[in-house]
Amino acid sequence: MARSAKHVEPFAGGGEDAWVTNTNAGTVPTGAPRVRLVEMTEPVLVALKEGDTSTAGKLVGAELGPHFAEEEMRWLSGYRLDQLRAVPARAGWLTNVVVDADDGRAVGHAGFHGPPDERRSVEIGYSVVPELRRRGYARATVAELLRRADASPEVVTVCASISPDNAGSLATIAGFGFERVGEQWDERDGLEHIFERPSPLPGESARG
Repeated sequence: MARSAKHVEPFAGGGEDAWVTNTNAGTVPTGAPRVRLVEMTEPVLVALKEGDTSTAGKLVGAELGPHFAEEEMRWLSGYRLDQLRAVPARAGWLTNVVVDADDGRAVGHAGFHGPPDERRSVEIGYSVVPELRRRGYARATVAELLRRADASPEVVTVCASISPDNAGSLATIAGFGFERVGEQWDERDGLEHIFERPSPLPGESARG
């Protein structure tokens, strides 16, 4: 489970075993779905905090299933809403709805835990709707997050923190250039391994 210092934002999925190279984004499953990230703006976060998936869905242009009305999602939306209102400059560096680019359905949520810090580092987090896991959405989402980070001149490092027992999450980030650099103890999740990746990877030029 990947999380920031204050909030759980679980990684999910992973475990596929056929990969192809994707420039600027590491590796993605062969035949992986295409995803796009739609920012959860303040009105979207307000609606989701209240469990109003109908309004939120209209705002993001995708139908949001029951997953988006669950208590954890409502809590996360409120948490991110408070962050955004406290520092409006965080816009664009928080949570997004993950949408299947081909059929338009919402398949999860993903984003960064905040804008680049003093180390010019960002941490990624995402969750795939349970019934849609193990279909390639997890790695496709990580690839899109890394593409965004790699395109930003503000970012030089991308981080992920994962429990050593979370085999799915470890499989998900494999092949994207992450290396384990340390560990931390999380009050809710226990031991987590910390992974980092240069942004962009050496030899890549995502920033033009």
